[in-house]
Amino acid sequence: VQLQASGGGLVQPGGSLRLSCAASGFTFDDYAIGWFRQAPGKEREGVSCISSRFGNTYYADSVKGRFTISRDNAKNTAYLQMDSLKPEDTAVYYCAATPLYRSGGCFVDERKYDYWGRGTQVTVSS
Repeated sequence: VQLQASGGGLVQPGGSLRLSCAASGFTFDDYAIGWFRQAPGKEREGVSCISSRFGNTYYADSVKGRFTISRDNAKNTAYLQMDSLKPEDTAVYYCAATPLYRSGGCFVDERKYDYWGRGTQVTVSS
Protein backbone atom coordinates (compact mmCIF):
# COMPACT_ATOMS: atom_id res chain seq x y z
CA VAL A 1 0.00 0.00 0.00
CA GLN A 2 1.35 3.37 -0.96
CA LEU A 3 0.10 6.93 -0.99
CA GLN A 4 2.34 9.56 -2.48
CA ALA A 5 1.56 13.23 -2.07
CA SER A 6 3.20 15.68 -4.44
CA GLY A 7 2.82 19.17 -5.85
CA GLY A 8 3.94 21.24 -2.92
CA GLY A 9 6.28 24.18 -3.21
CA LEU A 10 6.84 27.85 -2.52
CA VAL A 11 4.10 30.22 -3.62
CA GLN A 12 3.30 33.86 -2.96
CA PRO A 13 0.21 34.86 -0.99
CA GLY A 14 -2.81 34.78 -3.24
CA GLY A 15 -1.27 32.12 -5.44
CA SER A 16 -2.37 28.58 -6.23
CA LEU A 17 -1.05 25.07 -5.99
CA ARG A 18 -2.51 21.70 -6.85
CA LEU A 19 -1.53 18.76 -4.71
CA SER A 20 -1.83 15.21 -5.98
CA CYS A 21 -2.15 11.98 -4.02
CA ALA A 22 -1.28 8.90 -6.05
CA ALA A 23 -2.43 5.60 -4.58
CA SER A 24 -1.41 2.00 -5.19
CA GLY A 25 -1.75 -1.37 -3.52
CA PHE A 26 -5.45 -1.14 -2.62
CA THR A 27 -8.81 -0.66 -4.33
CA PHE A 28 -8.81 3.11 -4.57
CA ASP A 29 -12.51 3.31 -5.52
CA ASP A 30 -13.48 1.81 -2.13
CA TYR A 31 -11.59 4.34 -0.03
CA ALA A 32 -12.35 7.88 1.03
CA ILE A 33 -9.40 10.24 0.82
CA GLY A 34 -8.53 12.91 3.33
CA TRP A 35 -6.04 15.74 3.28
CA PHE A 36 -4.38 16.83 6.51
CA ARG A 37 -1.71 19.38 7.29
CA GLN A 38 0.74 20.12 10.03
CA ALA A 39 2.29 23.52 10.52
CA PRO A 40 5.50 23.99 12.53
CA GLY A 41 4.80 23.75 16.24
CA LYS A 42 1.17 22.82 15.73
CA GLU A 43 -0.86 19.64 15.78
CA ARG A 44 -1.92 18.00 12.57
CA GLU A 45 -5.35 19.15 11.42
CA GLY A 46 -7.86 17.87 8.90
CA VAL A 47 -8.31 20.02 5.83
CA SER A 48 -10.68 18.22 3.50
CA CYS A 49 -11.99 14.81 2.50
CA ILE A 50 -13.92 13.14 -0.29
CA SER A 51 -16.02 10.01 0.06
CA SER A 52 -15.48 6.99 -2.12
CA ARG A 53 -18.79 6.21 -3.79
CA PHE A 54 -20.50 9.55 -4.41
CA GLY A 55 -17.62 11.95 -3.98
CA ASN A 56 -19.22 13.85 -1.11
CA THR A 57 -16.84 16.42 0.26
CA TYR A 58 -15.99 18.19 3.48
CA TYR A 59 -13.85 21.27 4.09
CA ALA A 60 -12.50 22.79 7.25
CA ASP A 61 -13.77 26.32 7.80
CA SER A 62 -10.26 27.68 7.37
CA VAL A 63 -10.10 26.53 3.73
CA LYS A 64 -13.74 26.57 2.66
CA GLY A 65 -14.21 28.51 -0.54
CA ARG A 66 -10.49 28.42 -1.36
CA PHE A 67 -9.63 24.71 -1.58
CA THR A 68 -11.28 22.10 -3.79
CA ILE A 69 -10.84 18.37 -3.36
CA SER A 70 -11.45 15.92 -6.18
CA ARG A 71 -10.60 12.40 -7.24
CA ASP A 72 -10.01 10.51 -10.46
CA ASN A 73 -10.66 6.84 -9.77
CA ALA A 74 -9.40 5.84 -13.22
CA LYS A 75 -6.01 7.27 -12.28
CA ASN A 76 -6.08 6.20 -8.60
CA THR A 77 -5.36 9.80 -7.74
CA ALA A 78 -6.91 12.47 -5.55
CA TYR A 79 -6.26 16.17 -5.80
CA LEU A 80 -6.38 19.24 -3.62
CA GLN A 81 -6.63 22.48 -5.58
CA MET A 82 -5.55 25.32 -3.33
CA ASP A 83 -6.35 28.87 -4.40
CA SER A 84 -6.01 32.24 -2.69
CA LEU A 85 -3.28 30.82 -0.52
CA LYS A 86 -2.40 32.56 2.71
CA PRO A 87 0.77 32.43 4.83
CA GLU A 88 -1.19 30.50 7.45
CA ASP A 89 -1.64 27.69 4.92
CA THR A 90 2.07 26.95 5.23
CA ALA A 91 2.41 23.35 6.40
CA VAL A 92 3.33 19.85 5.43
CA TYR A 93 0.33 18.36 3.68
CA TYR A 94 -0.52 14.67 3.94
CA CYS A 95 -3.08 12.51 2.17
CA ALA A 96 -4.65 9.50 3.80
CA ALA A 97 -7.17 6.78 2.93
CA THR A 98 -9.98 5.10 4.86
CA PRO A 99 -12.48 2.39 3.89
CA LEU A 100 -15.16 4.33 5.77
CA TYR A 101 -17.33 7.13 4.33
CA ARG A 102 -18.63 5.40 1.22
CA SER A 103 -22.12 6.70 0.51
CA GLY A 104 -22.57 9.45 3.06
CA GLY A 105 -20.42 12.33 4.09
CA CYS A 106 -16.82 12.08 5.19
CA PHE A 107 -14.91 13.38 8.16
CA VAL A 108 -11.31 14.33 8.80
CA ASP A 109 -10.88 12.34 11.99
CA GLU A 110 -7.35 11.08 11.48
CA ARG A 111 -7.97 8.12 13.77
CA LYS A 112 -10.27 6.71 11.06
CA TYR A 113 -7.66 6.73 8.32
CA ASP A 114 -5.67 3.56 7.78
CA TYR A 115 -3.13 4.50 5.14
CA TRP A 116 -0.96 7.58 5.10
CA GLY A 117 1.48 9.00 2.62
CA ARG A 118 4.55 11.07 3.17
CA GLY A 119 3.84 14.74 3.20
CA THR A 120 4.59 17.48 0.76
CA GLN A 121 5.73 20.90 1.93
CA VAL A 122 3.64 23.95 1.07
CA THR A 123 5.16 27.32 1.87
CA VAL A 124 3.21 30.52 1.29
CA SER A 125 5.48 33.53 1.55
CA SER A 126 6.40 36.69 -0.29
